[in-house]
Amino acid sequence: MKDLFAGDNDMARIDRLREELHRHNYNYYVLNAPEISDQEFDRLMYELQELEAKHPEYRDANSPTMRVGSDINKNFRQVVHRYPMLSLANTYSEIDVKEFYDRVKKGLEGEEFELCAELKFDGTSISLVYTDGKLTQAVTRGDGVRGDDVTDNVKTIRCIPLVLPPDKGYPREFEMRGEVLMSWTVFEELNKERELREEPLFANPRNAASGTLKLQNSAEVAQRRLDAYLYYMLGKQLPHDGHYENLMEAKAWGFKVSDKIKKCRSLSEVFDYIAYWNTERKNLPVATDGIVLKVNSTRQQQFLGYTAKSPRWAIAYKFQAERERTRLNSVTYQVGRTGAVTPVANLAPVQLAGTVVKRATLHNADVIEGLDLHLGDMVYVEKGGEIIPKIVGVDMNSRAKAGEKVRFVTYCPECGAELIRYEGEAAWYCPNDTACPPQIKGKIEHFISRRAMNIEGIGSETVDQFFQEGLIRDIADLYDLKVSDIVSLERMGEKSADNIIKGIEASKTVPWARVLFAIGIRFVGETTAKVLAKSFPSVDELKVVTLDDLIRIDEIGEKIARSIILYFKDERNIGIIERLRAAGVRLKSDEEDALGASAKLVGKSVVISGVFALHSRDEYKELIERNGGKNVGSISSKTSFVLAGEQMGPSKLEKARRWNIPVIDENTFLRMIE
Repeated sequence: MKDLFAGDNDMARIDRLREELHRHNYNYYVLNAPEISDQEFDRLMYELQELEAKHPEYRDANSPTMRVGSDINKNFRQVVHRYPMLSLANTYSEIDVKEFYDRVKKGLEGEEFELCAELKFDGTSISLVYTDGKLTQAVTRGDGVRGDDVTDNVKTIRCIPLVLPPDKGYPREFEMRGEVLMSWTVFEELNKERELREEPLFANPRNAASGTLKLQNSAEVAQRRLDAYLYYMLGKQLPHDGHYENLMEAKAWGFKVSDKIKKCRSLSEVFDYIAYWNTERKNLPVATDGIVLKVNSTRQQQFLGYTAKSPRWAIAYKFQAERERTRLNSVTYQVGRTGAVTPVANLAPVQLAGTVVKRATLHNADVIEGLDLHLGDMVYVEKGGEIIPKIVGVDMNSRAKAGEKVRFVTYCPECGAELIRYEGEAAWYCPNDTACPPQIKGKIEHFISRRAMNIEGIGSETVDQFFQEGLIRDIADLYDLKVSDIVSLERMGEKSADNIIKGIEASKTVPWARVLFAIGIRFVGETTAKVLAKSFPSVDELKVVTLDDLIRIDEIGEKIARSIILYFKDERNIGIIERLRAAGVRLKSDEEDALGASAKLVGKSVVISGVFALHSRDEYKELIERNGGKNVGSISSKTSFVLAGEQMGPSKLEKARRWNIPVIDENTFLRMIE
């Protein structure tokens, strides 16, 4: 592979790299037959990125490098569909399928016809426009007449071809429609990550795919590993009259088309297909919710025409959501790191969608009340497209002797504090954030995290272990730990214990702004903490501020201000602060913080991009703020300059050139603030 491009000049090498990477991408993501290792693929991609950065004049919107996405925020432009994206008539009944078949037969006046049977993938619809073999536009369904232009985001989906191979006989311009999906595996991983961050979980892969496709940051879209299947071709000069035949042609051009499509020549073949996939779909890596039946001939499709809402030549048969009946044994309550209390139904074990279900989420108090649950009820549990089973109803006919009505708890199951409900929120919260065990451990985990105190050697398991052993009850207890306290614990040797104590000791030098973020005041994130630290250079100044003092500061709203005041009114919090002070934690800005500070970047908005040799990105961000500048995430006409390292994204570079925004390296920047 290394000799493949020998002797090429830069331009020829770029062309060859693009061609090779497109081919390898197709082999891996469509054919599942890679020819090279991931490492070799990454090496070629990196080489192409370097060459494109060197030659921005040779930019190509469909280069393989576009698949990594961009961190440029954008608002989506509305685009009118050339061909309206109509919805299909739905049915759950095989009787309706037979009636559809009879209507088609009658509408075609006895002419023979074939139906194309396809799996109905449960994702979000997309329209892809190709011109001269290149992807030129990707548009969501929207309202069927117009949708959002999400081309940049779609380019990150590896199985969607950006450039078709030459001389394949495709029309100069045509449209492919399909479904953007998220696999079960990726979906589960994403929800696990969101759960750890205490973010709302996606209900199913369809919602996750739809939400991802509408993200403003295409680099984040790329990380979500979306998938897609294409299922319909539109255009004026299609290669075949048959829909099935056109899809097979598209497959040969490089499109990912399902191999589960079948042409049916009779109603019995249709029913056989439905019966097979009603069971077998459970073994697929992506979610499906039914079968789509289409008249195969595009000529016959046109003859049959459309109703106001849907085509007469197609119908969607929807699978029934899997539902089982089982007994509600009890309801327990979980307390999250933020204090949110979530009810969980404990059920008599039941087989559902290939797994044994013993628990189901009840979400919140309103859901419990709406279901009118009683202990001992026979309840209906569904998965459908859901990963987490949920109770969807109660068999009232079996409630001969009603058990105790399920009522949401009024006191925290972990610490006994009376629960509160904030205005505008569905959840109930435990307010005892300084003494409730799950919240205590959550606050400590936040305190030690990388962007806060960055205490190495301690993770969530270690925090739990220390808590169970009675060694820590709050963040200040960390600074009382000694090697002798922890060396004898399970999975803890002398070296590990020593590293933990050294990490704790090193955290005492963390600047005041990060300490303020680390102590975990509700609603005070990293950026807000920096703003507060500039206005109040010590904890003593912050302790005595008024609501008006805080609200007058840019970026500090009333909700944040009230939270800060409440935090410092709590004597337990004040006690922890004083113990941190006694331990030597920095609770004020001192000479070290001020060292090198200046007003040299006041009024400057700076974008950081790439990989740096002399300092980390976080260190450069601190330097910018220390000298009066402001860090911004995306380039706009208001950007003062871009601080660029190696591997700066080509899209950022191109936008900087378009806006005539200076791009400087780290040496130039450091001289600027001397």
